[in-house]
Amino acid sequence: MTHLTETPRADGARATLRPFLLRMHFHIGLFVGPFIFVAALTGLLYVLTPQIETWLYRDALFTDSTGTPRSLADQAQAARDALGADLAVSAVRPATGPGRTTRIMFSDPSLGDSENRTLFIDPVTLAVRGDLTTYGTTGLLPFRTRLDYLHRNLLLGNVGRYYSELAASWLWVAVLGGLALWATGPRRRRKIAEMPPPQRRRWLHSTIGVILSAVLLFVSVTGLTWSQQAGARIDALRSELGWVTPSASAALDGPAASAGDHAGHGDHANHHDPAAREDRLHQLDAVAAAARAGGIGSPLVEIRLPRPGQAWVVREYDRRWPTQVDTVAIHPDTLQITSRADFATFTLIPKLIRWGIDAHMGVLFGVANQILMAGLAIGLMVMIVYGYRMWWTRRPVADEPLWKSWRRLSAGQRVLWAVLAVAVGWALPVLGVSLALFVARDLLQGRATG
Repeated sequence: MTHLTETPRADGARATLRPFLLRMHFHIGLFVGPFIFVAALTGLLYVLTPQIETWLYRDALFTDSTGTPRSLADQAQAARDALGADLAVSAVRPATGPGRTTRIMFSDPSLGDSENRTLFIDPVTLAVRGDLTTYGTTGLLPFRTRLDYLHRNLLLGNVGRYYSELAASWLWVAVLGGLALWATGPRRRRKIAEMPPPQRRRWLHSTIGVILSAVLLFVSVTGLTWSQQAGARIDALRSELGWVTPSASAALDGPAASAGDHAGHGDHANHHDPAAREDRLHQLDAVAAAARAGGIGSPLVEIRLPRPGQAWVVREYDRRWPTQVDTVAIHPDTLQITSRADFATFTLIPKLIRWGIDAHMGVLFGVANQILMAGLAIGLMVMIVYGYRMWWTRRPVADEPLWKSWRRLSAGQRVLWAVLAVAVGWALPVLGVSLALFVARDLLQGRATG
């Protein structure tokens, strides 16, 4: 029987490449590990808390009232009267079923981006059940909004978002490097109990990494779509390739845009007043009926009031499986659908992006999705802890500068890695800047140690 063996050239290439990969993987973990650990911890807190949030705000979300619900127009007006402030109703989320409250959302310039002041109205009695700040398309309540900000920016605003982008940018590199090391490493068939502690820690670190690798790559990619710098690059690429998610246009073209002038709202000066949007509150029920007739079938819908010269926008926000996120625009005078975006007509890439983001957030498959993402976060944190433990027990040997492994590479390998680093650094700017700092630090270390 013949045995296939590697050629001397292939064996020599692996002998120089593996030490470089090992040093690179080690240094990435050492310096980026804390950012990834914090991202995993805050992500864990986020995906485990929907049920806690429902319990915390149960008085606002639920009601014991029974009977026939009042009209959406009456509910919105009740919220407007109760607020008594110079704020305009921007959107309404009707109660999703008996015993649930309706959300009347107000634009408040004192709040942050994507935040609304929301009054929770009993559909039967018109009593105000709560007054809270809600956030984003999923309508997060204050508790989870805080955790969302913690995960995205450590409550440090736009500057803090670079922490999460740094973690997402390097996570996939660490995962692929770890897989390469596992694939090219020696295979030792020993029972875990028989392994000495250092080898056992390495085995656990690599095993967890291999098991979680596919999902970790998924989390890294979907996380980058939300980032500031890399996210802009991804959006530009999607535009070039025609992978943009379709959306319903609220614009009214031609004479229809001013049709409201013939419906008792012809004072253009009032259209520039935010309160002018509320002139249309009486249409809420008719618009909801028109949307249902037009195929908006989910009970989870948001009705956005029209801005001057624009249409009503009614959108579904049920991101569970099967996803219901259709959107229609409805003319404020004719109540005809002027534009629509149906999820069923999306091409594959926009659908995958929608599903990917929702799975990342732990909402696509309900509790099962929460458990999966929680297990992933815990596994990632354990893997990072084991990685630091391995480093601590091997100092100072483990602190050898990366440039020494770099010098052992062939000229072709160095050119390839340099080109790859420049390309990836351009596509992911935060990774590129941090890589430059990383290289500078390594060179200074090498100069200091001779």
